[in-house]
Amino acid sequence: MDTNLLKVVPLFRDLSDEDLEELGKLTTEVTLKRGESLFREGDDGDKLYVLVEGKVKLTHSSGEGHENIIAVLGGGEIIGELSLFDLGKRSTTVTAIAPARLIALSHKDLTAFLQTHVQLSISMLRELAGRLRRTNEQLADLVFSDVPGRVAKALLDLAHRFGERTPEGIYVAHDLTQEELARLVGASRETVNKSLANFVNRGWIRLEGRAVLLIDLQRLQMRAH
Repeated sequence: MDTNLLKVVPLFRDLSDEDLEELGKLTTEVTLKRGESLFREGDDGDKLYVLVEGKVKLTHSSGEGHENIIAVLGGGEIIGELSLFDLGKRSTTVTAIAPARLIALSHKDLTAFLQTHVQLSISMLRELAGRLRRTNEQLADLVFSDVPGRVAKALLDLAHRFGERTPEGIYVAHDLTQEELARLVGASRETVNKSLANFVNRGWIRLEGRAVLLIDLQRLQMRAH
């Protein structure tokens, strides 16, 4: 694999050219079209993936068949990290919401590589800690925040990771349908649509298909708390 592809991944930024060359020999590349799944909940897990380009959603289905979106991930983030520690069944389904490009590493190869590259182990632990912190915040939001507050916080989080600053505000191409955004914040589509319409009427945001322009960040931040 071209090591230039590995260099753009924050997880590998501290590796030397020699280490990247060695790691590249262990990796394979995977591409996904929008709507295509990388793996499904209940599948055997024996690989870790790093998302190089694009976006994916992590979903979990209830016994009644309802889908909840656990997270939306973008370039540089890791997927299937539990396979490093537990070769059990996948706990989520991962589906591309935009064309995606990923790097795949087998559990066996990556475990051996980590044993001789301590800095990468530390980087992975840092990434996992950040993921756990975001999960804890989401759980707290479901208990203590109302739907408009959760929508505002979700928009700000998407802007932080995927936004581009423009003269009018921060443009966020999140690639989510309104139904998917509702599942991300744990509310009905109707309730989320009312919150979005309210933000639009107040001049805080502008909706543009599967994108949003955040105009008044200060108001959104106040509503998110």
